[in-house]
Amino acid sequence: MRLRRKKNLAARIKRCAHLIAAEPEAFRGRWLEEFGYEELHVELGCGKGRFTVETAKSQPGILFAALEKLADAMIVALERADAEGIMNLRYINAYADYLTDYFAPGEVSRIYINFCDPWPSNRHAKRRLTSRRFLEIYKQILRPGGELLFKTDNLPLFEFTLREFERYGFKTSEVAYDLHKDGPVGVMTDYELKFYTKGLPIYRARSFSSRG
Repeated sequence: MRLRRKKNLAARIKRCAHLIAAEPEAFRGRWLEEFGYEELHVELGCGKGRFTVETAKSQPGILFAALEKLADAMIVALERADAEGIMNLRYINAYADYLTDYFAPGEVSRIYINFCDPWPSNRHAKRRLTSRRFLEIYKQILRPGGELLFKTDNLPLFEFTLREFERYGFKTSEVAYDLHKDGPVGVMTDYELKFYTKGLPIYRARSFSSRG
């Protein structure tokens, strides 16, 4: 699904520049020192930012870095954060492939992956954000025992992810095949909320890096 190009995108992004880490490489190894926090959480593919903003707002003592490759989605997230006056959040307009350029070894305590592209074709499996290629990247930037929280509406991707976790150094402690069966659990993304209102299942796993 292609996003419609947002009007006045450049001007709107400029107004929210205080929430953007335009050169995230400059903060590598010193995110916490630079912004004055003791813990750093990273979200991959934040989309329009409902989850991002609500989670950051509920945990003001934690610094959040949210990656989004599509500027047309990120501007909505930026304006949401700006409207709420959220200060413990910085957005990065980039791909997850380069996480080790932005974060030093052991710098991140938690990674969120919410409703990433399932890349259903087997030949594209390495592009999935829960494939071995990316899990090896996450292990580098996560502190020992750091956690990864994964949510999806795609069962084949979920089952693939559980297998990858087991194979490549992540210990899964929680698995839910219908997360909201008994009522809403935690903060939902915009996409997740639509699925929930239709009564469709959401899959979630919490895993810990065995690094170190």
